[in-house]
Amino acid sequence: MSEPPRPTTAFKSQPADDERRPARGAFTPILLVALSVSAWSAFQTLQLLTEQQQLEAAKVALAPQELAAMKLRTALDQVATATAKLAAEGNVNARLIVEQLKSRGVTISSPAASAPR
Repeated sequence: MSEPPRPTTAFKSQPADDERRPARGAFTPILLVALSVSAWSAFQTLQLLTEQQQLEAAKVALAPQELAAMKLRTALDQVATATAKLAAEGNVNARLIVEQLKSRGVTISSPAASAPR
C-alpha cells in the first residue's frame, strides 16, 4: 500500500534553535584572545625597538654638541677661576665680578683647589 500524500502547507516547520546550530566549544574564543594578545605583544615590541633606535640616533646626533658644551664649560671654569684668583690678590674689578656671580648663584672653585700640584 502506498501512503496518501501529505498536505503541503505554505510554511514549512522551522527546526528549533538547538537543532539548527551545532554546539560551540571554547576553542574559537580562546584562539581569538590568544591571537589578539600575541598580535598586541608583537606590535608593542616593534614600537619599542623603533623608539630605541630613534633614541640611539638622537644620542649620536647630540654627541658633538655635548662635546662642545663640555669644552665651553671647561673654558668658563678656567676664566672664573682666574677671576677669583685676581679677586683674592686684591683686584677691585675682579672682586666685583665674583660678587655679581655669587649673587646670581654661580659657584666658583677656589684658585687654590684648582692650582696644579
